[in-house]
Amino acid sequence: MIPYLVLGGGLGFAAVIQPGPLQAFLLSRAVAAGWRRTLPAALSPVLSDGPVALLVLLLLGRLPALAQHLLRAAGGLLLLTLAWAALRGLRAGAGVPAPPRVSAPRTLLQATTVNLLNPNPYIAWALVLGPAVLGAWRENPAFAVALLAAFYGVMVAGLAAFIFAASTARLLRSRAQTALVVAAAVVLAALGAFQLFLGLRAAVAA
Repeated sequence: MIPYLVLGGGLGFAAVIQPGPLQAFLLSRAVAAGWRRTLPAALSPVLSDGPVALLVLLLLGRLPALAQHLLRAAGGLLLLTLAWAALRGLRAGAGVPAPPRVSAPRTLLQATTVNLLNPNPYIAWALVLGPAVLGAWRENPAFAVALLAAFYGVMVAGLAAFIFAASTARLLRSRAQTALVVAAAVVLAALGAFQLFLGLRAAVAA
């Protein structure tokens, strides 16, 4: 079970650090209204990912086992690509990309809607989380539950920390954020290599 806890927690950490529409909304809301009023919005991925996960798992479940293993390997390649892109941006002197200017969500429902319209959860579930959850479920349903619990636990806690840091204006263009991006890139690369190995190994054995 430990490898699945590590995988889920690592993916959750990387999802928090990667800039995206949800982070932009949370940032603008935290700056405008403070962390106390924005904190409930950290739960938005838990609410929005349910329909996405159900759809993806139903579709993936209809695929042959070999196709599922190859998708898992493709997800590993995607994570490696994201890690390289993050490090390349820092090496090029671009720094940490600033989130786009967007209006702040006022409720948890609005933050959930933002995440539903964000393509990142769909890509993550189709290429990374979906195949990983199905693989864990085949071994033991408890492993799949542990993976998801670690993923969303770390993501919610990380978004809460992001909201607090953003409200105190300590996160933007700082050395701490650069260090977090590097850490996220390392985590993405390690998880990508792990997913690629597992996917290819299972595909060869199938």
